[in-house]
Amino acid sequence: MKHLDWNTVSAAERRTALARPNAGLREDVFRQAAVVISAVRAEGDAAVRRFTRQFGGPSIDDLRVSPAELRAARAALSGGQIAALERAIANVARFHEAQRPADLSIDTMPGVRCERITRPIDRVGLYVPAGSAPLPSTAIMLAIPARIAGCEARAIASPPGPDGNVHAAVLVAAQLCGVDTVYKMGGAQAIAALAFGTETVSKVDKIFGPGSSWVTAAKQLVAGDPDGAAIDLPAGPSEVLIIADETANARFVAADLLAQAEHDIIAQVMLVTTSAQLAQDVAAELATQALALSRRDIVAQSMAASRCIVVADLDTAIAVSNEYAPEHLIIQTREPRALLPRIRCAGSIFLGPWSPETMGDYCSGTNHVLPTFGYARSYSGLSLFEYQKRITVQELTMRGLRELGPTAVTLSQMEGLDAHGNAVKVRLAAAGAAP
Repeated sequence: MKHLDWNTVSAAERRTALARPNAGLREDVFRQAAVVISAVRAEGDAAVRRFTRQFGGPSIDDLRVSPAELRAARAALSGGQIAALERAIANVARFHEAQRPADLSIDTMPGVRCERITRPIDRVGLYVPAGSAPLPSTAIMLAIPARIAGCEARAIASPPGPDGNVHAAVLVAAQLCGVDTVYKMGGAQAIAALAFGTETVSKVDKIFGPGSSWVTAAKQLVAGDPDGAAIDLPAGPSEVLIIADETANARFVAADLLAQAEHDIIAQVMLVTTSAQLAQDVAAELATQALALSRRDIVAQSMAASRCIVVADLDTAIAVSNEYAPEHLIIQTREPRALLPRIRCAGSIFLGPWSPETMGDYCSGTNHVLPTFGYARSYSGLSLFEYQKRITVQELTMRGLRELGPTAVTLSQMEGLDAHGNAVKVRLAAAGAAP
């Protein structure tokens, strides 16, 4: 890790230290994603297949996973693996069930009732990345809230492996979550197919799920097209920031940093600590623990963008974290919960030495689809609410209109919107009241 003393570096060096990797490539990524989207809109399935091959994937005949493939996937997993998926599903379902909103109804004044009701989004597309590792946990995080919200049409898209199949664990997770429509496609072409539809892929109303920079760019592009689809949030390559003091366990801290670093070569990990000694101990642990990892080549590349920042106190550590706005924030300090009220920008927070980020990734119950690239400043992680629409209702009695109508007439006159005022006046006249 690159080490910095926050008190001695310049403002420019501080900005560089908190910069995301590959930020300079974003324009190229958006351009390439736009080309893919345009081709999929014009050519449908053929473009999806072509880009799959072009970007290193297999040749695919049928984009949709067959019932036979779903059955074979179940047979490929052990009883212990299925039990682990089921336990994770139970916890995720329990946490998201508790998020069901209550309908709201209030009389703002006599005869004027205002309500808010909730309805599910009808058709959702759930993107489950694969890349260098399958992610059945993401299938769970996306499909469970979709089921609880009541979304009628739920489809998963996931990149096929070299054998042309979606990983068995992803398919089993989909089935356990009540999803039987799975497409063999990934990347920007999958986002385009879900957003606009093809001969095989049904168009959806909203797309959920994390992915590569190209996936994130494609999601943002289709969300800006009136014929496209809405999206959940910008969720790209993974990142973690750890706030630690001298009481933190260096072995735990290093393990948490490596857990994120192994996701992707452009994942980013940050340590912000008040202890120079801890920084040294963590560096030693990183070198030792990395040697035993199967994905150490990926770790070596992603760690090139990692940072260890030594600060004077926890107040500064919190300020640095809020500025960076991490996807995952781990707090390993003497009193971690005491810092919680001052954390303003983070996707998900893990308190104390016994709360590794891994638990949130898989099975604690919270959702692991979270804002990255600093979007935690303005976005929340995925929840039940993103799968629902909140609709307002109002109902006035004759008395209510008599009492409140003149206010609306006055306001419409102030804005020069005569027809607005007239819609109230004709009713006031019918009710025997003066406007």
